[in-house]
Amino acid sequence: MKDQNKYTTIAAPSTGDFRDRGSKFLAYAYPISSPVDVKEKIQALKKEHPKAVHFCYAYRTGTDGTQYRANDDGEPAGSAGKPILGQIDSLELTNVLVVVVRYFGGTLLGVPGLINAYKTVTTEALEAAPKTEKWIETLYDINFDYPAMGEVLYLLKQAEATIYKQDLQLFCIVSAGIPQQNSAACVQKLSEIRGVTTAAAKTGDQ
Repeated sequence: MKDQNKYTTIAAPSTGDFRDRGSKFLAYAYPISSPVDVKEKIQALKKEHPKAVHFCYAYRTGTDGTQYRANDDGEPAGSAGKPILGQIDSLELTNVLVVVVRYFGGTLLGVPGLINAYKTVTTEALEAAPKTEKWIETLYDINFDYPAMGEVLYLLKQAEATIYKQDLQLFCIVSAGIPQQNSAACVQKLSEIRGVTTAAAKTGDQ
């Protein structure tokens, strides 16, 4: 039974390769933390494949299922982005981007042929990727004076939190993701330390 406090993603990038009647489909799967990462990945692939005709993609991020997109990039509507997203969802993955680079081979494949190609190559890339389970986290911004740093970092470590940003000067700021099942107790303990303020960061899971 799936742990409701965890989500599954891929641990490292992977690729897939599918060919049909001269057309070449190259799938690139990436672990991402937010939609902000998508543009950079696609731009890098466009530089790598200047002669490709389509860069179709889909992603899902977050753990509530609301952050996703499917893009056909000029292919017939529903023939590329949707099959890619369907494979991400069938494996119950999130924080994943898949971009499929297509080189046209001169023969039209038709919508059924395209759906099959984008689905098959995405499956190949995702099945090759190592999977990992991560805690569903709530993001917090924690502010405190330097003398409290040892206590704060100790409590975050005890709660199995992930530190995403930290600025440890005379006045310290830490952005951390605290696993949801540990967050209430951790925030309570942090609030008991003199001079520590904790606020939930803007919505969005890491």
